[in-house]
Amino acid sequence: MFSIGDFARLGLVSVRMLRHYDAIGLLRPAHVDPATGYRSYQAAQLSRLNRIVAIKDLGFTLEQVGAILDDKVSTEELHGMVRLRRAQIEEQISADLARLRGVEARLRTIEREGHMRTDEVVLKKVAPLRVAELSGRAASYDGEDIGPVIQPLYAELMKRLHEAGIKITGPGCAYYLQQDDGTVMVHAAVEVGVSEGADVDFLNLPGIETAATIIHTGSMENVGPTMQALAHWIEDNGYRALSLSREVSLHCPDNRDEWVTELQIEVT
Repeated sequence: MFSIGDFARLGLVSVRMLRHYDAIGLLRPAHVDPATGYRSYQAAQLSRLNRIVAIKDLGFTLEQVGAILDDKVSTEELHGMVRLRRAQIEEQISADLARLRGVEARLRTIEREGHMRTDEVVLKKVAPLRVAELSGRAASYDGEDIGPVIQPLYAELMKRLHEAGIKITGPGCAYYLQQDDGTVMVHAAVEVGVSEGADVDFLNLPGIETAATIIHTGSMENVGPTMQALAHWIEDNGYRALSLSREVSLHCPDNRDEWVTELQIEVT
């Protein structure tokens, strides 16, 4: 038998924690001296303590821990719970990092206010395109919502075209359409020279008579300053933006910092 202090040291927990576990019936001492109230524990109880701490640290409440232990959870089931929790934590970390990158990109946009690259805007006519595309719905225009939709769309589009033996004849062209419910329909398209042969949508994108365009270099996560420079140029030069806008991928190596994308907004 071990005193509560010794048992706490062996189990790598605090005495206060053991007293709390006793109070809520989660881990009762093996013996309580009726005269002094001193608690004593057996080495075999370390097994239950290990399970309590492991399950609690997975994010479960102590009430849930008790229910899980009452079901006599096995070691393999504990490993499964750890794997599930790891996946959840990794997903949360990924989301938090994406949100942090978004904040940093927004700060860069703020820093460049008043120093926009409006001299790089070019007015031009854009020819019609024959494209193959896949589409999906995003909650908003926020990069956190668009990215997880458009990236898998392009991966799947390329896969289907490759499997069908369809040759891509031009750059990728993404465009977005606002929906009545506030969501955004995301279209991931590439130029092709055929009209059928794969499980994708084939269509003709209309030409743009007058497009205000600007080149963005780098990841699309950092497109804010470039996009807003284009917006300032349109307004400062007496134009009005129409609904049609596109992102044309001119160069997309593995390193996203080397991406080259032309932003196009139809103007009048």
